[in-house]
Amino acid sequence: MLDRRGEARRGAIAKSAATEDFRDMKLSFHGADRAVTGSCHLVEAAGQRVLIDCGMYQGNRELDEENAEAFGFDPASIDYVLLTHAHLDHCGRLPLLVKRGFHGEIVTTAATRELTRIVLLDAAHLQEEDAARRARRHARRGETPAPEPLYGVLDALNSTERFGRTASYGRKLALAPGIDVTFFDAGHILGSASLFLEVAEHGERRRIVFSGDLGNAGRPLLRDPVAPPRSDVVVMETTYGDRLHKPIGPSVEELYGAIDATFRRGGNVIIPTFALERAQEILYYLREGVERGRLGSSMQVFLDSPMAISATEIFRRHPECFDAEAAARFRAGQDPFGLPGLHFSRETAESMQLNRVVGGAVILAGSGMATGGRVRHHLRHNLWREQCGVVFVGFAAKGTLARRIIDGAKSVSLFGEDVPVRASIHTINGFSAHADRDELLAWHRQIQPEVTFLVHGEEDVMSRFATNLTHGRIVQPSLGQSDEL
Repeated sequence: MLDRRGEARRGAIAKSAATEDFRDMKLSFHGADRAVTGSCHLVEAAGQRVLIDCGMYQGNRELDEENAEAFGFDPASIDYVLLTHAHLDHCGRLPLLVKRGFHGEIVTTAATRELTRIVLLDAAHLQEEDAARRARRHARRGETPAPEPLYGVLDALNSTERFGRTASYGRKLALAPGIDVTFFDAGHILGSASLFLEVAEHGERRRIVFSGDLGNAGRPLLRDPVAPPRSDVVVMETTYGDRLHKPIGPSVEELYGAIDATFRRGGNVIIPTFALERAQEILYYLREGVERGRLGSSMQVFLDSPMAISATEIFRRHPECFDAEAAARFRAGQDPFGLPGLHFSRETAESMQLNRVVGGAVILAGSGMATGGRVRHHLRHNLWREQCGVVFVGFAAKGTLARRIIDGAKSVSLFGEDVPVRASIHTINGFSAHADRDELLAWHRQIQPEVTFLVHGEEDVMSRFATNLTHGRIVQPSLGQSDEL
């Protein structure tokens, strides 16, 4: 897979160099093509090159190596980056883009700008720590020096300096002569957007929509997704394109039930949690559970994620993104995330102290797919204990630790140690921040494009979703593929 993708990128670079003085409006694909992570798409029109997202591949070590591969285009040739939202698989390679020569403007919403800063700094810090550990291991073994981190904290800081104009939902922004963009609320995470591009060249006009990641309607914090106007071309995600989500009410009750059962056994509840939106949503429901008497008021909850703590503070600064009920709570001076036994664990020492807690605690820690972060330490200390419970509340890509546990692994490797899986495992899909099949189809019907490019989904899921689309031509692009608009 790595060789095939590497060849595709090298071919795309050669093609780009051969057509430097481009005239046709083009769309090319450089990530999340027949895969879920690494979103990156390029529009060439009106003498400009506009990149939609620049995400990181997430999963196994092979994908780590793939992040270091060439982009498939010259970063220095990119004029603008339009960022749909702050998840790592959409923004995570921005520091590398800047490191390799990008000096244009990044445009996004105010909330996404703030969240992206903390996401990139956290990613850079983790990469530096991982590189330092590998260097020590190589030195002990007398091996050649370990690979450098993909980028460091300074690179992340440099990339945030490229942020320029701020987009507002529903307000057209003249990006450059011949290119306008309008951001529409995608309802996925705070500040997330679908993009509506209007491009003109040589008397031709095209309207192109990039879905970004579409949210699951009826969430407690954010507004429902807003569909952009009818368009000629749509590039849309298909993460859950072959399934329906459980209703949110039963999912919340399932969460409460998992906590109750674990506490009765005398164990801890570990919830691998995405720092953006999912952590805040779970806190919202835990607070509701205490207020309704469904959960005990003495329950101790630990948010063990510096990034999630910072994200929660950013949430409080952007009530303009909230739905009516959550916004009303803020106006009334009520904290939708506040509950009596909530503790924020920013420092590493505070996180390590949780290893001594043997029962009665709910621990929310990143990462949501258990590919890194503090949750791996909590799994190491609790996964082998029959009294404990692990609750997965989000998508787990193939190759991730979370996916292996969900799929029934009897043991997993954590920090070089084989840890048996004896804890009760719960998977609650109703909390997904992604639209399900029917929501995706309804969104697509409102736009009625001539051509639909399906991205950001596992290949078999994408193929099944395609059979439900009845309007226009359907394309499942490969990495490096280029099409005229």
